Formats: sequence, C-alpha cells, structure tokens
Amino acid sequence: MIPNMVVMFVNGKFCKDPEKVTADDFFITGLNVRKQTSKQLGVRLTLSTVDQVPGLNTNALSIVRIDFAPNGSLNPPHIHPRAAEILTVLEGTLYAGFITGNPDHRIFAKILKPGDALVFPHGLIHFQLNIGNTPAVALAVLNSQNPGVVTIANTIFGATPSVNPDVLSRAFHLDKDLVTKLQKEEWVDPDQLY
Repeated sequence: MIPNMVVMFVNGKFCKDPEKVTADDFFITGLNVRKQTSKQLGVRLTLSTVDQVPGLNTNALSIVRIDFAPNGSLNPPHIHPRAAEILTVLEGTLYAGFITGNPDHRIFAKILKPGDALVFPHGLIHFQLNIGNTPAVALAVLNSQNPGVVTIANTIFGATPSVNPDVLSRAFHLDKDLVTKLQKEEWVDPDQLY
C-alpha cells in the first residue's frame, strides 16, 4: 500500500479515487425510456446500482426501472439478499406480492395501479405480474448500492451442475421425472432481463 493512501472497501466495491470523481458519477439518465422487453418473460430491467453509478457506493441506494409487456409478463419470484425494496407503479396494472418465511409462509399481495407502491421486506421472495392488456412500468428503489438478486426457479432447477433430482423431488413433492424435465428447461437468462 502506498503511504497516505486510503482505500475503502464497502459491500464488495472499492471507492473511486476522490481526485477522479465527477458529477457524472452521481448522475442517472434514461429512467424515462421504455426498453424492449425480453422474449422469455416479457420484462426488461434497467439497473442503476453501484456498478452503473459509482456515486451510489456507500449510500445504500439503487434504483431499477422495470418495463413489462402486456398480458402476463412476469418479474419472477426472486429475493435481494442485501436489500429491501419499494416498488412504485408508473403505468399499467401489476399484481405484486411477497411471501413470508417459516413458519407461516403468508402471502401479502396487492393489485397496483399508477401511483401505488408496495414494500418488499429484506430477503423475502417477491414478484410482479402484469395483469393488464397494456404495457406497465414500475420503479423500484432498494436500500443497498449492491442489492444482488437470486431468481428462485433458476437457482433451484437451473443450477450447474444440477441438484440431485432426489433432493428436489422430495423437497417439492414432485415426481422425479418431472424434476429431471424441469432441470432440462431453459430457465430465465438474467442477461436477457437487463
């Protein structure tokens, strides 16, 4: 380490050299621009995390624009291991909710219209489904500059190498042949969502 040099390591990210910081490091643009949705699930996410906006580092904030195609497009069940989230609908109608953990597994869900918001507590499985026949747009604010995402179906059935089918068949009360079939499915490609 160079004498008098201070390096900070927070949530997996190094701080930018203060001498090289500009206003652009704190600037986000394009959250008003509709994106082409993916063919797989009909959604597209525009991320603004510390990876895109260095000024978010150590500020415990990120924002995501989510574009939904009409008629059933889905931001699939997922968790953010390092963040809670508040989702605000700007256009369209979404069915959104989260599920509590053990022992209750209660679902808290609402139909959201423009101007409505729903909070997803830290680490709980949550989702959004466009139930309207028009496109929908939402903004999600998360309380981490690096919230991470774990898509449940991908994690369980799309793991590499595959989880032993006996484990999944017993855990989900599914026929082993169905588990093997599910493991061969083409699960959501995260690169297609961003």
